Amino acid sequence: MSARDITIVVARADNGIIGKDGTLPWHLPADLKHFKAVTSGSAMIMGRKTFDSLPGLLPGRRHIVVTRDLSWTAKGAEVAHTAEEALALAGADAVTVIGGAEIIALFQPRATVFELTEVHCDAAGDTSLPPPDAALWREVSREAHPAEDGRPGYSFVRLERHGG
Repeated sequence: MSARDITIVVARADNGIIGKDGTLPWHLPADLKHFKAVTSGSAMIMGRKTFDSLPGLLPGRRHIVVTRDLSWTAKGAEVAHTAEEALALAGADAVTVIGGAEIIALFQPRATVFELTEVHCDAAGDTSLPPPDAALWREVSREAHPAEDGRPGYSFVRLERHGG
């Protein structure tokens, strides 16, 4: 097991959808606030498409982008080509992995925490993520929020990896 905490941060619909056309398939202001709280002060690790989907550089966080494109660069992005490079770039900073699905899958074996927003709907989308494996993760907290203002209900769920 990794000697450092690596937190995966993702919002996932009940049907597994996490994205549509490079964006989130829903608009949940409370989830955006939760995302900011969980990722602030961290080295966020993401894929290039996730970086491109951001509205700009997010303040108070480092942006480490894992890409296979050896020539890719972007202002404000620290570029890595492997998970090991990304973690080395992060140094002693807290690490949050924010997507997309390939990057989450790449880091999931090393992750110690899942900050999961369960969006209670079947969303239309083109990017999905399987649920965290219950044999590996245990739920340590859940905060449920009902549907309102035409938005789906959702739950903030914190999972921690079982044992070592």
